[in-house]
Amino acid sequence: MPRFRWNGWNIDHIAKHRVRRSEAESIVEAENRRRIGDGKYKAIGRGIGGRWLQVIYIFDPPGVIFVIHARLLTESEKHRERRQWP
Repeated sequence: MPRFRWNGWNIDHIAKHRVRRSEAESIVEAENRRRIGDGKYKAIGRGIGGRWLQVIYIFDPPGVIFVIHARLLTESEKHRERRQWP
């Protein structure tokens, strides 16, 4: 089970996008992630209630996940992702 590091900044930041910690964690834990450069990773998946989310995170310190961004997918992003999911 991965460890997450949360602080006021990242909790407030994802809340502005209507994403909860538990949702962001569930997306990352599903391991549908891609490296996007500069030590960042992107995970996309369905969160609570089937909402499609994108979570951007880094490992800081090594082995500990620090979420730096999370948001709902746009309609076109959802369409693209649905084609890849059963």
